[in-house]
Amino acid sequence: MRTVGVEEELLLVDPVTGEPKALSGAVLAHADRDDPGQDVFEKELFGQMLEFATHPRSDLADLGDEIVRCRKEAARLAGEIGCAVAALATSPLPVSPSVSVNDRYRWMAEQYGTTTREQLVCGCHVHVSVASDEEGVAVLDRLRPWLAVLAALSANSPFWQGQDTGYAGYRSRAWDRWPSAGPSEPFGTAERYHRRVRDMVATGVILDEGMVYFDARLSANYPTVEIRVADVCLRSDTPVLIAALARALVDTAARDWRAGRPAPDHSVNVLRLAAWKAARCGLEQDLLDPTTMRPRPAAHVLRTLREHVDDALTRNGDTDLVDRTLAELLRRGTGAHEQRRMWERTGSLRDVVTECVQQSQG
Repeated sequence: MRTVGVEEELLLVDPVTGEPKALSGAVLAHADRDDPGQDVFEKELFGQMLEFATHPRSDLADLGDEIVRCRKEAARLAGEIGCAVAALATSPLPVSPSVSVNDRYRWMAEQYGTTTREQLVCGCHVHVSVASDEEGVAVLDRLRPWLAVLAALSANSPFWQGQDTGYAGYRSRAWDRWPSAGPSEPFGTAERYHRRVRDMVATGVILDEGMVYFDARLSANYPTVEIRVADVCLRSDTPVLIAALARALVDTAARDWRAGRPAPDHSVNVLRLAAWKAARCGLEQDLLDPTTMRPRPAAHVLRTLREHVDDALTRNGDTDLVDRTLAELLRRGTGAHEQRRMWERTGSLRDVVTECVQQSQG
């Protein structure tokens, strides 16, 4: 069975005002004091962000437990210095991001200007193990049409700089301003994939391979495919659902490759439209059906995804988890839907943030 791991980026906020606080350095200092050499928590581009990574897991119940533990530990460490953590993909309240002290981040700020300053966004990256780069590239080529559905499931960024954006997942609209971000054309072979990455780095527009921000890519550090389209999710069960579906998609893509089935030939232009539709609507309106790239109700598209990966879910023992968590997500709505309900009830984006701090813990 393939292993799967999750990276989550969390927003550090004032527990009273809800405003983002640039205190990641202090949080990390506390983490290193408690556990010298710890490799769970890391700094991110801005001081208002904190990242953690789980261990690779085969059992998704174990993965879910670890996500909850990491979120609670992040909350404990933040609380010791007077702040809190929220699993919000964008800040509902206005913020002026503070770039972390780091040569790489300083280069990015100088190179990209305003684009860098607009990147206080928190994502969820899922790593799924692959046997080789050849298998990984075959998987990347076959995942392409399905990634927008995962983005829709995770939508958790309706507000930006104190305003309702009209989007369910606005994070991706900000993220796609990076010059290397978004969907890619099929690669065909691992050699072509690596050649394309080298060509991109050689332009000098990006600093290194780590800045190749494809929606899904081969990890530079692990034998995994890294799926990068999801918002950080408000509730901790949603990343487990996305991880289960991601693993099943990787299994299904690898099986199709071994069987000689060609990769779908959807163009990048159409994939961008599918991603835009997912960001705009979440699960509340039509999405583009990955098999036809025509609009269908979100519930229909989710059934299509569920049927596409049914065999893999069964083999992995994930069917019950996926069906139960997906039903609960559809019942309560995405994080974006929940945030808007909080706003309608309270009329206060500050209250939205403080409620999300509580919801982020479990």
